Amino acid sequence: MPALLTEHIARHGSRTAIADERGRASWRELGERVSRWAGLLTGRGLRRGDRVCCVLGNRRESFEVLLACLHSGITVVPVNWHLTEPEIRYILADCGARAIIADEPRAVVAGAAASGSALAAGLVLGHRDAGPLAAAEPALAAASPAGPAGECCGSVMLYTSGTTGHPKGVDNGLFVTGAPFSRVGRMAEYARAVLDVPAGERVLLDGPWYHSAQLFFSLLPLLRGSALIIRGRFDPAMTLETIDREQITSAHLVPTQFVRLLRLPGAARQAFSGASLRRVWHGGGPCAPGVKRQMIDWWGPVFTEYYGATEGGAVTLISSADWLRHPGSVGRAVPGCEILVAGEDGSTLPPGQAGRIFIRRHTGRTFTYHNAPGKTRAAHLSRDTFTFGELGYLDDAGYLYLTGRAQDLIVSGGVNVYPAEVEAVLLTHPLVRDAAVVGLPDDEFGERVAAIVECDPGTGRPPGELRADLDRHCRRSLAGFKVPREYRFVPALPREDTGKLRKAALWETALLETAPREPAQPGTAR
Repeated sequence: MPALLTEHIARHGSRTAIADERGRASWRELGERVSRWAGLLTGRGLRRGDRVCCVLGNRRESFEVLLACLHSGITVVPVNWHLTEPEIRYILADCGARAIIADEPRAVVAGAAASGSALAAGLVLGHRDAGPLAAAEPALAAASPAGPAGECCGSVMLYTSGTTGHPKGVDNGLFVTGAPFSRVGRMAEYARAVLDVPAGERVLLDGPWYHSAQLFFSLLPLLRGSALIIRGRFDPAMTLETIDREQITSAHLVPTQFVRLLRLPGAARQAFSGASLRRVWHGGGPCAPGVKRQMIDWWGPVFTEYYGATEGGAVTLISSADWLRHPGSVGRAVPGCEILVAGEDGSTLPPGQAGRIFIRRHTGRTFTYHNAPGKTRAAHLSRDTFTFGELGYLDDAGYLYLTGRAQDLIVSGGVNVYPAEVEAVLLTHPLVRDAAVVGLPDDEFGERVAAIVECDPGTGRPPGELRADLDRHCRRSLAGFKVPREYRFVPALPREDTGKLRKAALWETALLETAPREPAQPGTAR
């Protein structure tokens, strides 16, 4: 049986280990499937250090493959299932993949991307071949349930979302190929002590597994013996129903999901019990204070917010109780980390002054960008001090507040405007479902603040009236120079399932470069 699952199989062999919308598997069944996958992959010639690209949806098989690779010295490369053929082909080449595994809905695109590549294996889930991809189930049936001889710890390489260009492969050192399995045990113990990752509970995966937070906040509880309940896609009403029906104790959500949950009809919200919930981790982007306060009022003080990224994991934490005392903060540094805020010259800034956020990890663990040494150097002040690219400040008590990303900063008339601050205000308007703020070229001010807004489709109000209403709303909370000079209304903002905006698509969708400029309100101050 797979080393990382042996204890759970011995103690709880017949209990549910993992479930999706297609069925359930016990710990014993999961162990056998992991062994068969490991035997299949190594039987196709994959060896320690090789990489496998997985173009798979949220399903049990994704974690079977992941666990098989983590027991075979193989590196798993989860691929965003929204990517196109050229984008997948880029990742295959960039990471040097020796195999690709896809599910049926993504088989055509994945197979086309792999065409012409010298891969050791191309597989599609199920019983039928799909172009160059061979059916996995017949091969799994022929593989040994005992798995290959000589287990070896594998790894995971995650690619950033690529919202502003080619995605970058990240080696964050969380799993190390060839390391003893006891190292994974120590990592799981750290996750328990610092992140409150549970053992023997019931955890919900309700976001794309290819995203780092969703992956690790699912995998680590599973490795600690918690049952993992997987939903294929987020649906706010079904999320509530699943939490109650499955008696979910833990989940990871992102702020966009909070907004959609809060938009549910009153009857759906009132029918939700949530009595089983003990913790909800959230991150993946700034959460508007008004949204978070509503969620705490509704679900109770179960929320643990973190600041982190694929590159370095969670580096700050804040509980619901602490957040209510420090609203808007993403918390204080976790043990082993130190948060620094640096100015343009790299010098450390005092509390209250905003600058670029750096993390110093005293253990020395850091990250590298695959095939991109220049980008790796640019993200580091020193070997153990790095940045995720955000701006923010610390208060006197060491609580961190985010103000935006460095590349998103708008400089209007020589004054800095942080889009996240303006977006947070827009999201408190009752008719606004989503919002993004960008800077447009301006002859007079260099850049002007523009808001791209998704409104409640049932409003029926003309754009001119909505613009005036949003302008008044923003001026109650923002200085004049921060208030958007123009508004563009779109049916939906182009977000990934992770909640991240696809910046190139945002500009294209909103026609920012060609649309006529909306004049500022007469007599308003900048």
